[in-house]
Amino acid sequence: MKLSKEYFRFLIPVFLLLLLIVVGTVGYILIDNFSWLNAFYMTIITIGTVGYGEVERLSDGGKLFTTFLIITSFVTFAYAISSITKFLIEGELNLFFKNRRLNTAIDKLNDHVVICGYGRNGKQAAHVLKKHNKRFVVIENDEKITTEINHKFSDLIVKGDATQDDLLIKAGILRAKALITTLPTDAANLFIVLSARSLNPNLTIISRASDDGSDTKLKIAGANNVIMPDKVGGAHMASLVMKPDVMEFLDHITAQSSNGINLEEISFDSLSDTLKNKTLKDLEIRNKSGANIIGFKTDSGNYVVNPSADTEIIPQSKIFVLGSPDQIKKLKEILID
Repeated sequence: MKLSKEYFRFLIPVFLLLLLIVVGTVGYILIDNFSWLNAFYMTIITIGTVGYGEVERLSDGGKLFTTFLIITSFVTFAYAISSITKFLIEGELNLFFKNRRLNTAIDKLNDHVVICGYGRNGKQAAHVLKKHNKRFVVIENDEKITTEINHKFSDLIVKGDATQDDLLIKAGILRAKALITTLPTDAANLFIVLSARSLNPNLTIISRASDDGSDTKLKIAGANNVIMPDKVGGAHMASLVMKPDVMEFLDHITAQSSNGINLEEISFDSLSDTLKNKTLKDLEIRNKSGANIIGFKTDSGNYVVNPSADTEIIPQSKIFVLGSPDQIKKLKEILID
C-alpha cells in the first residue's frame, strides 16, 4: 500500500531524530575513540540537554562536535515537535487511519460497483444499490458533498478526480463488476469510460450523457449502456399520460424497490452445471419456486417475450424471471451454482 503524504510528514521528523543519534554516536567514536555504548550515551544526553557530565574527556574536536550536536538538536527537536503536533492536532493522524481503513475495506471488495460522481444521478444510483444491499464505492471530488454522505456504505468514499486512473484503481476498478459514471460533462464521462475499459475489459460500464451524439461516442469508447436523463425523464412522463397503470406497474417491478414484486435476470454462467443446456421446461421454475419466466435473451442478443417451454438455455443467454422476493430467493437457491 502506498504511504500517504500525511504519513510521510510524520515520518520525516522521526527519521531526522534517528539520523542525529546515528551521526552523534559515530562522531564520538571517530573523533575521541569512545566505545559504542559511551558514544551512544553521550549523544543521548547531549541532544537531550539533560546536563549530565561528560562520560569521558573530550578533545577540542570533540568539544566542537558536541557544540554542533547541541545546536543541530535544538533545530531538529523544534521541527519534530512542530510536525508531530500538527500531525496530531490538525487531524492528519485521523485522516491517515481513515485512509488506511478505506483502503483495507476496498481491498476486500469483489464484484462491487464504482459510482463516479455523487450528484442527483449518482445519489439515485447509490440509493437503489443500497436497497438491494449491493456494495459500491463512490468517487467524488467535491469535499462538501463527501462530508454530507451518510448512506449505508459511507465508509467507502474516495475523494478526488474520477478521471485519474490511480483513483479508479484505489476504488477497486480491477475487481469491480460495474461502473456508473454520472459526471455533468460528457467529456469527463468519456474519459472515465476510456480509462475504465482499458483497466478492466470485462467491466459493465453505464454512462450518463447530456448532448445528442455523445451516446454514440461513449459506446465507441466502451460504455455498455448510455443513459440520457432528460430524454428518459421526458419519455417516462409521456408514457405516464398514455399508459399510466402500465408504467406504474413497470416501476413497481424494476429496481426502484426491493419489496413487492421483483424482476430478476439469471445468466447461463450462474446456473448449476446440471441445468445448463437444458430447456426452460426442464427447470420447472413455476412448480419449484412459484416465479414466472417472462423473457429470454438469446446468445445473439435478441429478446423473446414469453419464451416457449422448449427454449434451450445455451451459453451467452439469460432468463428474465418475475416473482416475489421470497420466490426469487427460493429460485436462486434452486438454480444458481
